[in-house]
Amino acid sequence: MNETAAAEVLLLRAYESTGFAGWGDADRAWASRSALQSVGADAPAAAFLAARAQAGLGRLAALDPMLARWRALRPWHRQALWLVVALAFVAGLVVDHIGSAQRINLLAPPVWAVIAWNLAVYLALLLHPLWAAGRPGALRAALAGALARWRQRRLGAEGGSAPVWSAFAADWAQASAPLQGARLAVALHLGAAALALGLLAGMYLRGLVLDYRVGWQSTFLDAATVQPLLATLLAPASALSGIAVPDLAGIEALRLPQAEGVAASAAPWIHLYALQLLLLVLLPRAVLALWAARRAAVLRCDLPLPLAEPYFVRLLRQAQGGQQHLRLWPHARTPDAQAIARLKALLQRIYGDGVSLQVEPTVAYGSEDTPVPPAADGALRLVLCDLGATPEPESQGRLLQALGRPLLLVDEAAFVQRFGAGSPRRDERRQAWSALAASLGCAVVFIDLQAADLAASEAALQAALERAAA
Repeated sequence: MNETAAAEVLLLRAYESTGFAGWGDADRAWASRSALQSVGADAPAAAFLAARAQAGLGRLAALDPMLARWRALRPWHRQALWLVVALAFVAGLVVDHIGSAQRINLLAPPVWAVIAWNLAVYLALLLHPLWAAGRPGALRAALAGALARWRQRRLGAEGGSAPVWSAFAADWAQASAPLQGARLAVALHLGAAALALGLLAGMYLRGLVLDYRVGWQSTFLDAATVQPLLATLLAPASALSGIAVPDLAGIEALRLPQAEGVAASAAPWIHLYALQLLLLVLLPRAVLALWAARRAAVLRCDLPLPLAEPYFVRLLRQAQGGQQHLRLWPHARTPDAQAIARLKALLQRIYGDGVSLQVEPTVAYGSEDTPVPPAADGALRLVLCDLGATPEPESQGRLLQALGRPLLLVDEAAFVQRFGAGSPRRDERRQAWSALAASLGCAVVFIDLQAADLAASEAALQAALERAAA
């Protein structure tokens, strides 16, 4: 999906994952139905998610004024790219690269610094896949963090939607890091090319109105060293232009200060330096900028999202009309209708409308061996126990073994109502139930079926169910 659609999908996920007060289960179901009506059940996953996000954000716009502010943000301006290019060109044009006294020092013009820096950049780009394998690039990570902070500052979300925008900023910074990195690469490559072009233009413009002479001086180098050094460094430009680097005697004659009165014209050397900039900076940077621009264009139209995450798996299962059957065995205590309704609501938020929950008769204490193991109907098996009960291998443990190690749900509602959520006995009970489940190889989830906010229970139950299904 394109950049805008991907951002909308992640934004709607932030509303749904943070428990935004204005968005409930009925709204989730409505958004999914609306998307299916819009694109059809056979539509690709990206089309369904984009349509669902568009419908959901359309309804949320009336509840959160931050949505309008977010839509007005433009994190990437083409004008900024051309500003970078212009500033780099001007910097190359006005820098005192030729030096004072209208003389070029062959060993120390800024041209060499620019070439050396660009060669170092090329080497880093070649080696980057080796040392960065399996790890995000430092530049990309820094860009993601900067983007997240920028969005938070610009939006300034407060109140009930603040967690939404904080979560979205982090998710979007991570998801869009490849795209933003490609855009940044375009700016850097074009800026480097513009700087070299400015240097080149400055040399020729000043050479038109001033008579520049060439020479060299060094405390540690002599002509026998300087001549092969310059011949090697300028070999590509010399071969292309046909301008030869002077021999040993010619280089010796250019040594300062003895060459002060007879210094040669700098024109041939300016041509050589200009060709070096063209070959080693301008052309490679232009190619790299085109490559980065092509990658940015591809990512802008097809930005990948982590569709393997449980949130997207659940939504796509709903879109495909997938059915999920679960069977629940309560132990010792029969849950009331409200608890069953809350559990069904949790499961529906995880699996969608295609979920069905079959509640089996309550297994009495001491009768744990009586249930017949379920047939191979593909149903996920659940056992519901009360946190206040004492976990015993001879009772609950036997039931878990008889049912083939199902998912163990431990309801904390009655215990919390009696002793309070902050009771140290709560942690002790959790540890005891966790130890029993671990001894039998079962997964355990602690839920409060009377809590006003089921977000924590939903996240824990979803993770456990996804592992059980896998």
